[in-house]
Amino acid sequence: MRKRYWRLSKRHRLPDMTEYSDVGSAVLRVLQTADPNAKVMAARHAARQWRMGRLSHDFRHSMPDMPARPDRPLLLRPRDMPRRGGGTSVPRRIALIHALAHIEFVAIDLAFDMIGRFGAQFPRQFTDDWMRVGSEEAMHFALLDRRLRAMDCFYGALPAHDGLWDSAKSTAHDASARLAIVPMVLEARGLDVTLQTVERFERQGDNLTAKVLSRIYRDEIHHVSYGTKWFEFVCDKRNQNPHVRWKELVKAHFKGGLKPPFNDSARQAAGLTREYYSAIE
Repeated sequence: MRKRYWRLSKRHRLPDMTEYSDVGSAVLRVLQTADPNAKVMAARHAARQWRMGRLSHDFRHSMPDMPARPDRPLLLRPRDMPRRGGGTSVPRRIALIHALAHIEFVAIDLAFDMIGRFGAQFPRQFTDDWMRVGSEEAMHFALLDRRLRAMDCFYGALPAHDGLWDSAKSTAHDASARLAIVPMVLEARGLDVTLQTVERFERQGDNLTAKVLSRIYRDEIHHVSYGTKWFEFVCDKRNQNPHVRWKELVKAHFKGGLKPPFNDSARQAAGLTREYYSAIE
């Protein structure tokens, strides 16, 4: 299955793709690519080049404050987003898939910004892990966009949430803060809610979307585990208690607090034990 999903179509080629020799340049290309299809291909290309040993562990570029964005979708603040509501109508299912596709689209940039902004502070294995995350986020977006097109829609047809990059901006100064918030809060929240969303699509007879979301759920466990692993790596170097430090960072950088229910078993599998989040609910 993975080989089929990852094979690039012969109809698509990376526009003006320069072969870089260092990982920082390849990451910057991903962040500076606005077109969704081109960003997916740039992300896969960077991950493949790194995996094949063609990129040096060199970070010579500063990362942009904001990655490039396409003209569509129209980005709205959370209070201005139209309500999707419940129900089983096709338009509501499309709206939900579109919202999930936007999350995955932004997640591509979050993964590559993690590499480009903080990779020089870590061993090569850090880049190994987040290259895998970035390429998987690209695959997730491509699969969800494919589902939208099968339903006579496409990514960009509906407005989307403009606040998803806020956590990146507020944690751009500190690797431990970024790790604490993006994988260990935002992606961990995906572990809490995705299985219920899978069941919702199954009840509506949309088994193809349910299968895509099940794949995303399994990958997210690995993504959260990478966040936890490298967060604890930083805490160990700084002689900090990771559970105490994580709570401090969440209070400082995450608005709204953590809300149950929590998928304790999936979080445990990712190393995010209840010692982290039980007292901060």
